[in-house]
Amino acid sequence: MGEQTETNHDAGAAMDYPEHEKTFNLFLALTKWGTVATAALLIAMAFGFFAGGGLLGGIIVFVLLMIVSRFVL
Repeated sequence: MGEQTETNHDAGAAMDYPEHEKTFNLFLALTKWGTVATAALLIAMAFGFFAGGGLLGGIIVFVLLMIVSRFVL
């Protein structure tokens, strides 16, 4: 039927390492800021709902926490 061909499986495709590093760094940044935003939102909601801060107080706390985290991280 057909002839068997030799295949070299050791020679993989050329990798684009700078692009991989940029993607990984973007993933890390999004994970970090997503975690910070979630924690700030939970703290702001706790302040707004349980500490009597209301909606405006919760928004102010959230914004302040995000500003502080920008300078800390």
